[in-house]
Amino acid sequence: MGDAGDSRSKEPEVENRKEKTNDNDSALTSYTSFTRSQLRQLQLLLGLSTITSPLTATIYFPLLPILREHFRVSAQAINLTLTVYIIFQAISPVIFGPLSDTHGRRPFFLLTLALYVVGNIGLAANNDSYPALITLRALQSLGASAAYAISFGIVADVCLPSERGRMLGPISMALNLGACVGPIVGGAVAYTSGSHTWVFWALVIVGIVLFFGVGLFLPETARSLVGNGSDSDLFKWWQLSFWGLATRYLSRRKDTQRQVGKFPPPTNGTSKGFNATTRSDWYGLRNIIACFRMIFYKDTFLTLWVHGSFYTVDYSMVAAIPDTFKDIYGFNELQIGLAYLPRGVGIITGSYITGLVMDHNYKVTAFQNGRPVNKATGDDLLHFPLEKARTKSSFWMLIISTGTVVGYGWLTSSALHPALPLVIQFLQGFWSTFFYTTYSTLLVDSFPHSPSTAAATTSITRCAMAAGGVAILQPLLDSVGRGWYFTILGTWSGSFGVAAIVMLRWKGMKWRTERSSESNTDPEMHSERR
Repeated sequence: MGDAGDSRSKEPEVENRKEKTNDNDSALTSYTSFTRSQLRQLQLLLGLSTITSPLTATIYFPLLPILREHFRVSAQAINLTLTVYIIFQAISPVIFGPLSDTHGRRPFFLLTLALYVVGNIGLAANNDSYPALITLRALQSLGASAAYAISFGIVADVCLPSERGRMLGPISMALNLGACVGPIVGGAVAYTSGSHTWVFWALVIVGIVLFFGVGLFLPETARSLVGNGSDSDLFKWWQLSFWGLATRYLSRRKDTQRQVGKFPPPTNGTSKGFNATTRSDWYGLRNIIACFRMIFYKDTFLTLWVHGSFYTVDYSMVAAIPDTFKDIYGFNELQIGLAYLPRGVGIITGSYITGLVMDHNYKVTAFQNGRPVNKATGDDLLHFPLEKARTKSSFWMLIISTGTVVGYGWLTSSALHPALPLVIQFLQGFWSTFFYTTYSTLLVDSFPHSPSTAAATTSITRCAMAAGGVAILQPLLDSVGRGWYFTILGTWSGSFGVAAIVMLRWKGMKWRTERSSESNTDPEMHSERR
């Protein structure tokens, strides 16, 4: 009797779980034509394709002494190549992110990867020209740095808001493999061969493989062009993946009506795509202007501040690693490269956990407010407390980040055992990933009709703030020492971070809804919604 009663009591639970799963699948189907399996494949593709920016940035640090000697220039001149890279790291997403919102993800993803390959070929072939080094470094950054913004746009195209954290977590893990591998490879080259050339040839191979991977498997996903991807008539031949183009050709020869493509393309379920009607629309100029306007909205300014300030702290710590471990602990180039590894492991761990935490916080907030979590269109987010959902775990991370930054400064200035700062670098990688992913997602959620433009805005603000932070790094270190420098840095980021997050949770939704209402009545601002 007990067993029978138990089985009867469990039947409703099983049915409820089945019903919930069916509801989730139904919402997914209406939002995008990608299946769960295809989304996982897309996740892997995007993660690998966005590896170019962190890999290219971090592989370069251990090469600086070799480049200085090879090109017979000063340390300041070689450091200028770092500044140029950061500048174009900010510029690239601002150009290509908005353009991908207007004209599609696929063509600009392929274009930037092609620029990346050309830049690396030039760097590998350049023997003694310093001006060419500067120019090609700019081209390399221009090609490498747009993948971040375009990938965020693709995720927004194909993922329900309640599942974006789950999608972005593993993408960030794959993306940040570059942060692990780059310094080790660069350090090994600097220590063993004394040559930088083969590093750039290796990046050429990476770029070519990624170009053909994106070309072969990624169809157009921009919702303004192809809807949820279920209507094959919306697709032009260049919007299909190479695989999809071949399948369509074969399928038409057999006179079938099947939807083609290994990755069926995504949308709203709209029947017609959006076509730009003015020259400024075609070039994406309105979206580029919108990218800068986003900075000055009250809610987005606070979101960008949190993202940018912690990027500044992270970049300052990363830039200080070579001198810290060489001057204090006597590390050679290979050991300096390996010293970046704990941070990379922290990034990968943080990426996975952050994705789970974001989705959990979203669903908890939805439950607390009596809201469904599988709404299919961006407009359904307008009256959802996004700011509370995304910032839910931020105060704990603020405590961890402030403690690790301050502790790092005093541990290294006291020359304590190197294992201690390495452990802190693991924690640094963990919390930096949390802030990057969480607040980038919050900004994309706040502008559901122009997600790549929103991601580009985060890029330009964080790079501008990081450039300023790196510029004052050495003078402050020289004047106050490592201990007080990192104390100032940690206190600054922690205190202003608390203030920004409190304001976001208190007023963020109100400001966002007011801004959305204004954009509905202002034709110029309405371009951001597209």
